[in-house]
Amino acid sequence: MAKIKKEESQNVFLSEEEKTKKTAKRYNVPYIDLSTCKLSQELVQSIPADFLYRSNFIPFEESDNIVKIAIADPSNIATIDSIESYLGRKVEVYAASERAVHEALRKSEAALQVLKDATEGFVMDIVEKEEGEEKEVISVETLTDQDDSIIKLVNSIIFTAVQKRASDVHIESREEGVFIKYRIDGVLREAVDTIDKKFQESIISRIKVMSDLDIAERRVPQDGRFRLRIKDKTIDFRISIMPSIYGEDAVIRILDKEMITEAIAELRLDLLGFSDHILTRFHRYIVQPYGMVLVTGPTGSGKTTTLYAALSEIKSPEDKIITIEDPVEYQIGGITQVPVNEKKGLTFARGLRSILRHDPDKIMVGEIRDPETAQIAIQSALTGHLVFTTVHANNVFDVIGRFLHMKVDPYSFISALNSILAQRLVRVLCPSCKRSVTYSAERLIESGLDPQKYKGQLFYEAQGCSECYYTGYKGRTAIAELLELSDEIRELILEKKPLSEVRKRAKKEGMIFLREVGMDEKVLKGLTSLKELNKVTFVE
Repeated sequence: MAKIKKEESQNVFLSEEEKTKKTAKRYNVPYIDLSTCKLSQELVQSIPADFLYRSNFIPFEESDNIVKIAIADPSNIATIDSIESYLGRKVEVYAASERAVHEALRKSEAALQVLKDATEGFVMDIVEKEEGEEKEVISVETLTDQDDSIIKLVNSIIFTAVQKRASDVHIESREEGVFIKYRIDGVLREAVDTIDKKFQESIISRIKVMSDLDIAERRVPQDGRFRLRIKDKTIDFRISIMPSIYGEDAVIRILDKEMITEAIAELRLDLLGFSDHILTRFHRYIVQPYGMVLVTGPTGSGKTTTLYAALSEIKSPEDKIITIEDPVEYQIGGITQVPVNEKKGLTFARGLRSILRHDPDKIMVGEIRDPETAQIAIQSALTGHLVFTTVHANNVFDVIGRFLHMKVDPYSFISALNSILAQRLVRVLCPSCKRSVTYSAERLIESGLDPQKYKGQLFYEAQGCSECYYTGYKGRTAIAELLELSDEIRELILEKKPLSEVRKRAKKEGMIFLREVGMDEKVLKGLTSLKELNKVTFVE
């Protein structure tokens, strides 16, 4: 008994894979690393996806009368018996971690099969409408008639999106039907076949009910949110309903707080893809005792993730760190996080005033949108707080113009500012299928490159395989430029010199611009394609 307790206490400090190996040894079954195992798609898809997920197993090989399976709990005899009973064959059990089983199921498109099963019967059958045919009217009665199937469909759409690590679900109403699309790695992809138009209002109404919105109101946009528990984790969803000429469209933003920590072991700046040149300099500013650190970029460029990573690195029991965000996207232990609630009057400006009375050392403001918030943030940085915040601008130089346009005092702003980081996310080429190419002089000139310098240079392009769902890309990485506020640059800004002069001075001081970083660190090293870099940075 004492021996078992000792083993259990040691297991607390072991990784999930190490725990699985110990379990495999205890129950005398072999351990398998599913990440190196090639799965048979036909074998996996021959078994209902919900049965695979419910029983936490995946088949990976079959012979005449034996199916080899990897299961998260090899001690569960009842589940193994039910698998044998379903397959009608003997199973050979291997142990694999629960995370590895779920990842293998996700890659095998089993999650997509759940959605395909749910949409069966909803897929449109194009029939010409007779002239004068009335549009179907949604009522409580019609909703009740379709209730179970619509709930199953919407739940399956959301479940599959979470499994595929989508950031958004788009439900688009068109003349020919309803399109369901997932945004994965920043790009929209169609999820399933077009759904019949007659189910459009039922789907939107179900989403409204989940978000506690008015199902009778269809003429104005509505915003809401809801929370679901999916596979032992709670996920927040933000909803935007927008009326269009063919009915209402919906976008569901998925705020999976565990998505980042699943993708990388821990949230650190060096794991986000920044170059060493940027990391060394940026780290110097996030450990300063006071001042303002600004991160800029378009929506979805990873600004919030960068700030979270910075806070994770500098947090300590000696400091009080408070954030105000809209919404709180990821929870970090040891930090007080405050969500904005504009309906109740808790705006960024009002929340920030209250935070300053809460004796913080470091503050994060999710976004500066108005002059009032900008002014309070600047005053906070000048009165001994380290302030992290984001603002929407195209590059580090546009940020200066954006703040001055907000009518803030230029001297206070420049005095408070430590550095500005501008960033973008580029998709990473799938290592399994990327192919090398050389470009013609015309193509190089189109991309703003010197044909003589890059003549014969190998570039890489996306191709597509089962590993990357035939997109050619797998994950994203960050590129960034950092403007350091030296005395000379501060003087140029205060003298209201043209930003082109500030840019020249920054280059002279060693600043490497966004496109150069992307070219040297990502494109030429084969991590991303030239096409992808052209998509997120300006060709000069």
